[in-house]
Amino acid sequence: MTTIETRILEVLRLLETEVASVPRPDLRPRLRELDELHGGLPSDADPELRHFLQRRSYEKARLLLEDRADEIQRGGCTRHRH
Repeated sequence: MTTIETRILEVLRLLETEVASVPRPDLRPRLRELDELHGGLPSDADPELRHFLQRRSYEKARLLLEDRADEIQRGGCTRHRH
């Protein structure tokens, strides 16, 4: 896992924790950071990770980075894993 992918996973986990907290904090800084990290991915980065981040499918991106792709619920998209 690259340094950027590691940071994406950290931010996704933080975001998930913050979404569940009451009261919910301002999530915009985390979302901005994810957008910046997504933009900084190298051209050879996993296309599925890019897809999930672009679509803001953060749970799917987290599962992919945690090497738990078999748990990703498929649907709502015409792309298929190869």
